[in-house]
Amino acid sequence: MPNLRIAIAQINTTVGDLDGNLARILGAARQAAAHSPDLVLFPELTIPGYPPRDILLDENFTRAVAAATGGLAAEAAGLPPLLVGSLAPAPTRQPDHPNLYNAAILIQHGRAELVAAKRLLPAYDVFHEPRWFVPGPFMPPITIKGQRLGVLICEDLWDDGYPIHPPAELAAAGAQTLLCLAASPYRHGIVQKRLRHAARAGLPIIYANLVGATDELIFDGRSFVYSPLPPGEGSGVRENRFSQTLTAFTDDLALIDLPGLDSAPEQTALPPASRYEELFSALALGIRDFARKNGLKRAFLGLSGGIDSSLVAVLAAQALGAENVTGIAIPSRYTDPRSTTSARELSASLGIHFETVELDPLHKTAETALAPLLESGTGAENIQARLRALILMAYVNKFGGFLLNTSNKTELTIGYSTLYGDLAGTLSPLGDLTKPEVYALARWVNTRFDGLIPRFVLERPPSAELRPGQVDPFDYAAVSPELESLVQSNQSNAAMRQSEHKRWQAGIILKVSEKSFGTGRMIPVTRL
Repeated sequence: MPNLRIAIAQINTTVGDLDGNLARILGAARQAAAHSPDLVLFPELTIPGYPPRDILLDENFTRAVAAATGGLAAEAAGLPPLLVGSLAPAPTRQPDHPNLYNAAILIQHGRAELVAAKRLLPAYDVFHEPRWFVPGPFMPPITIKGQRLGVLICEDLWDDGYPIHPPAELAAAGAQTLLCLAASPYRHGIVQKRLRHAARAGLPIIYANLVGATDELIFDGRSFVYSPLPPGEGSGVRENRFSQTLTAFTDDLALIDLPGLDSAPEQTALPPASRYEELFSALALGIRDFARKNGLKRAFLGLSGGIDSSLVAVLAAQALGAENVTGIAIPSRYTDPRSTTSARELSASLGIHFETVELDPLHKTAETALAPLLESGTGAENIQARLRALILMAYVNKFGGFLLNTSNKTELTIGYSTLYGDLAGTLSPLGDLTKPEVYALARWVNTRFDGLIPRFVLERPPSAELRPGQVDPFDYAAVSPELESLVQSNQSNAAMRQSEHKRWQAGIILKVSEKSFGTGRMIPVTRL
């Protein structure tokens, strides 16, 4: 059997950036061509970007994707064959539906050929693919240099509970190796789940996963090769192993030689060293790509001297560069002076810009103008949070960029936040981290970056500082796991139901758990 060399091109695409995505594909293909591969494998929906969602309802866009796919075939002349994710028209004619295949397209000899269409369309959590796509038919393995390669698209490998089993059907049709074009989002423990499904398939798998971030979704890359070994002598047990894993959270390229996976030296997976390093890398990538892909160069945040805003400042500086981040302290008559001192100290350590705006002048004016409405209670407290948002957005309007929200998931779950106040912000990096997780990640930051976050921030009782001596009225260590269990099981308690309207108005929350607040949790505001 002749040797076959396949390149995995783990690239970062942008939804709708057809010219840019073609340039990224061609750039990776040219880089791979120096190593003489017989095929270059790319992630799912490489040309339109993932997930395009309701842009697919625009026929002008789908026509443009078709034209771009044909254009790639022309521009790839002289390059090795490319297997890319794109769109293809389905023969069905459902009314008010795009009638599209989520397609794998083989680019070679100046032609673009449909060789696989995604058969299993996920309709859970953040995935709503039947809204845009039609399940594809079985398509036989492709032949490259004498070897039979079965082509899967993401969910086709995750075939638990489905009536059809694409890996088994491809194996029965003579596939010797499986190729999987994937856009599997990051969440904790996802690598082990991918490998479990790869092990079930029973054939060697070359898995190209998307890297980068789009809105709430973060894609970690970590493309891999997984190979079943022959049964151990006398054991009858079929073993499995890696022969290669690509880098996490960044573009990468790898060359794989077939046959020979069974005899290749075993390599361990290459995830980051700890859960919190992984989480830190994911959130930094989410912030970085949100800014870059939306043409936003500067980020602002309210830097209060609390744990949440301090952690967001560290993440923003890591993601965007310190020169592009501004922390703004807005002390009030109730603010502990050590809060502002800690915010200033952290800003100096990070090298970010730091501003201080006293709240009291605005607060006094509001108290005078709105005296009958602010006699006592939460209205008197919440006006401070809303005045802070006014100040923060004034900076954004003046200098451009975007506002980072600093709320955590526990606060969002029970509505311990002020609409149009501390809920303000375009992007919420911590909105899928419980309060204890925020503390754990902050402690990891201090271990990794030599005590970067001031001790006062880590040791003080959590407080909104909206009245004298105020501290948060929760035992976060006890309440956060209980609330998170409700979220993960799609349940709600009374406090969650009463605050559902707030979450509908929150910024985009970077997803790092199996169930976050966002497009994967669509609970109505109006309910009994």
